Amino acid sequence: MPDNKEFKLEPLPYAYDSLEPYIDKETMILHHDKHHQAYVDNLNKILSTHPEIEYKSLDQLLSNPTILPRDVRQSIINNAGGVYNHNFFWSIMSPNKSGQAKDELLKAIEKDFGSFESFKEKFNKSALNTFGSGWTWLVSNDDGELAIMSTSNQDSPITSGVKPIIAIDLWEHSYYLKYKNERNKYIENWWNVVNWEQANKNYLSK
Repeated sequence: MPDNKEFKLEPLPYAYDSLEPYIDKETMILHHDKHHQAYVDNLNKILSTHPEIEYKSLDQLLSNPTILPRDVRQSIINNAGGVYNHNFFWSIMSPNKSGQAKDELLKAIEKDFGSFESFKEKFNKSALNTFGSGWTWLVSNDDGELAIMSTSNQDSPITSGVKPIIAIDLWEHSYYLKYKNERNKYIENWWNVVNWEQANKNYLSK
């Protein structure tokens, strides 16, 4: 947490139009500058009323919800999750597309899912079957074993004690301007902007 006790909206690591034609500029502006900013603002407002947790990091707020004051616990989970999940989402995409997983992560995917294509098929199915707003993640446990999980709303996998590797945002504001109700097309095109180099770093991180 910064000295002024406030979280800040981090700038995108690339230009708003860098992910076109797969994710359009207008969606990126709305998604980052409005939706993500709202989570940051709401979280700061909540934390300002609870000085005992003002200096906690996002990881600390989300990894052990029992430390959160009961009266604002769910609000913090919603908004801290919104900040954490979006920070992660921007980082796992890149205009420098690489096609598929690589190095140690690819080996782990092949070990736990049989093949990259089998993994992708299962991930897509999970994303398509996520009801309403939420996320689908590739995560790993302490032993490096991989799993696909979906979370509702802005829930984060770190609350469950697992490490996120990649994630797709399935809230409608992530894709509706371009894809309308065709979530399947958004999911399929999203693979073109996955940052597999960062995904491998996530997998190897402690």
